[in-house]
Amino acid sequence: MQPWIHKAKTDSLFILLPPFLVLAVIVLFQKEILWAEQHYSFYTWLFLIVFIDVAHVYATLFKTYFVASEFQKRKKLLIGVPIACFGIGMLLFSFGSAVFWSVLAYIAVFHFIRQQYGFMRLYSRNEARIKTNKYFDSLVIYTATGYPMLYWFLSPQRNYSWFMPQEFLQFESSFLIDIGTVLYCGILSVYVVRTLYLAVKERYFNVPKNMVIVGTALSWYFGIVYFNQDLIFTALNVVSHGIPYMALVYLKEVKQKEEVEAVSRSRINYRSLLFYVGILLGIAFAEEYLWEITVWQEHFSTASFDFSALHFLLVPLLVVPQFTHYILDGFIWKSK
Repeated sequence: MQPWIHKAKTDSLFILLPPFLVLAVIVLFQKEILWAEQHYSFYTWLFLIVFIDVAHVYATLFKTYFVASEFQKRKKLLIGVPIACFGIGMLLFSFGSAVFWSVLAYIAVFHFIRQQYGFMRLYSRNEARIKTNKYFDSLVIYTATGYPMLYWFLSPQRNYSWFMPQEFLQFESSFLIDIGTVLYCGILSVYVVRTLYLAVKERYFNVPKNMVIVGTALSWYFGIVYFNQDLIFTALNVVSHGIPYMALVYLKEVKQKEEVEAVSRSRINYRSLLFYVGILLGIAFAEEYLWEITVWQEHFSTASFDFSALHFLLVPLLVVPQFTHYILDGFIWKSK
């Protein structure tokens, strides 16, 4: 019995397959992707950054602020975190925008890594009877994400960034990369052999858990280590993280509650799905539009008013939803 969150079809399509599908597209259409980055940068930005990366942040609303019972249960946390994030943001920005974005980048990396760990643990929840080792599984998922980041930190300047160029402290060392590569290959090799051994011995193979681990390893390795190209990194990074998160929230917090009340569990409420997606895309576009006219001014016409004097207030304020998402995500999914 596989530990699906919802059903095999929906889990596979929206949570497990995104990194595999994106990587397949990259391998098959790499030249076209490079061309698209040069000629259609606005549309790739709109789709990947606004409609996936920014939108997934607001999916948290459907598990927290939009749920009356959840809000009452965690009222102090849900009110306090955004206020604290704004205060911390203003403090960081007082040291300069470089410090602000650098700290936020490290927090974002930690958040992205922890999400993969969370999905792995979620799909491991029924393995009590099988002689698996959750500590080794944790080591594997942290290796799959940690080594590419180590490679990034120890390599010459890469052609991509998380938020801003030169946001991470870097120390070029091919020696440390070689050591990391040996450990990386060794741990993943042990994982493959051990997984196959347990599958034969226990006559059970946890499909979704291992798809999370393999998908994570592939997307992080090819997005950061193998390819050195901004749009490829963004596509693998954003799609592999954002789509599964939005799907998880919808399946656990919207659809599952509807199915409990529905006469037929197979019935699909397309209205609620469109409402969910529409809310996320609408808020995401509104936020990014504010960023554009007040801070970035890259994709839309520049405003007649110069907001640069107010960036010390606007930037920490606009980043509150994202910062809050990073912090709250460490609390709202924990359960016994």
